[in-house]
Amino acid sequence: MQVKDIKTEGLKVELEVTVPANDIKKKQELRLKEVGKTAKLPGFRAGKIPMKMLEQKYGRAVMGEVLELVVNDASAKVFKEKNIRPAMQPKIEVKEFDEGKDLIFNMQFEKLPTVEVVDLKGLKLTRPVAKVEAKTIDETLERVAKSNRALKPVEGRATKKGDIAVITFHGRTADDNVQHEGMHAHGVELELGSNRFIPGFEEQLVGKNAGETVEVKVTFPKDYGATELAGRDAIFDTVIESVNEAAAAEINDEFAKQLGMEDVKALRAAVEQQVGAEYEMHSRMKLKRALLDVLDEKHDFEVPENMVEAEYQGILQQIEAERKANPAEGGDLTDEEKEELQAIAERRVRLGLILSEVGTKNKVTVNDKEIQRAVIAEAQKYPGQEKMVFEYYQKNRQALDMLRAPIFEEKVVELIFKDATITDQEVSVEELTREEEDAELKPKKGAAKKKPAAKKAKKDE
Repeated sequence: MQVKDIKTEGLKVELEVTVPANDIKKKQELRLKEVGKTAKLPGFRAGKIPMKMLEQKYGRAVMGEVLELVVNDASAKVFKEKNIRPAMQPKIEVKEFDEGKDLIFNMQFEKLPTVEVVDLKGLKLTRPVAKVEAKTIDETLERVAKSNRALKPVEGRATKKGDIAVITFHGRTADDNVQHEGMHAHGVELELGSNRFIPGFEEQLVGKNAGETVEVKVTFPKDYGATELAGRDAIFDTVIESVNEAAAAEINDEFAKQLGMEDVKALRAAVEQQVGAEYEMHSRMKLKRALLDVLDEKHDFEVPENMVEAEYQGILQQIEAERKANPAEGGDLTDEEKEELQAIAERRVRLGLILSEVGTKNKVTVNDKEIQRAVIAEAQKYPGQEKMVFEYYQKNRQALDMLRAPIFEEKVVELIFKDATITDQEVSVEELTREEEDAELKPKKGAAKKKPAAKKAKKDE
């Protein structure tokens, strides 16, 4: 096999590879021997068909498969001999090939950059922490009590906001008097003033009495999910079957026992532990963000464009799907937003390469039990479909790799934390929990997209 350098520009490489006809012939014969084990030709037993006859009968049929195998083997050999780690699968272009002749093909790819990781021992990081205040525990218990409130019938008065009305309604569009799907229901519990129903509905049930029928007139919002109802006027004949008022449960030992706790003291301790765990999760996310910011600031190297583009497209598809599902969140992305997403994609790729290098040097691995736990966790998200989830991951190696990546990343981050000097800084709960969504991967506001190191050098010359 001969390899000729065609072009090298930064991380982009183009090579010309020539595979001798004899090598192709050998692989073709090996494949034909496999075919011959089961092939049937008149006058010959399986496995006893002469090679010449196999070539005449199946030679062209197996050639495509053989060429693919030859190209894959040759590419792997090139990468090994030249000590190249490709960023993604190379683009292959066959230049010359004919039966009995050498195969000449071009390989175009980007190689992974050499990542020189700075010394991370003694790295100084600040971890924001917040105390669980008694007020927070009280508020949490009040919410728990409210969600476990008891209902008692209202007697001798009309409905008011906060009452729980049990209603039955039948609706129709006002302009054509047609009942549409979803416009009727029986025995629905509705807290008046909760804004669960479309605007104007609940207000018209205030000041009414149990047993009364109310003609509720409303207009569906223009962005209503059911397009056949969006923006249209409607009338709902609504019967108030009963009216109840909610009484929050009293937070005492009896209430604690109803929740499986020994007494109020044990209940408060459980709430404090739960809230504290939530605070710790936020603290760790902030600490990780701080670490990733430091890693991003201390490393500047060219990253493969195709990896950045793949990451960018993934982010783009996710955001577009979210906006399609929730039109109120925004329309098409602006050029400024796309530029920010491009910066996020580049940051993700760069940080991924840095963490990968740290993990590789420290022999960080993800074992089968950790992968198994991750698969089980995914399956638990889909009750009743666990078997399908397990089968999906058994058959899909790429999906398993997607589960392995975040586990590997977390283990590397923990490794860096062990050698770092971490100082706790007390902050308010509001500050601790602010801007958590995708915070680890978002660039800091006003941060410019990094220029690849190679391009910087060229500009400075």
